[in-house]
Amino acid sequence: MRKDIHPEYHEVLFHDTNADVYFLTRSTVATKATREYEGKEYPYYPLDISSASHPFYTGEQRKTSNEGRVASFNKRFGAFAGRSKKKASE
Repeated sequence: MRKDIHPEYHEVLFHDTNADVYFLTRSTVATKATREYEGKEYPYYPLDISSASHPFYTGEQRKTSNEGRVASFNKRFGAFAGRSKKKASE
């Protein structure tokens, strides 16, 4: 490999905050935060979702609304439908 063209590749502690699971792996991610894990200090990077919490990997289905797009729109903006527009002659 050529020198000074590649990013630093080091161990990083990833934390899936959704499932509260920690992953220790190598990465080029740059982070200022650090955490202690198994007695050693590592760069720390929080994640919103990973294989530990993603429905595809866990097999869990998330509940979704059964109402359609039109019903959802009417629910949000239905109150405005009762108002009449000002006439141009006024």
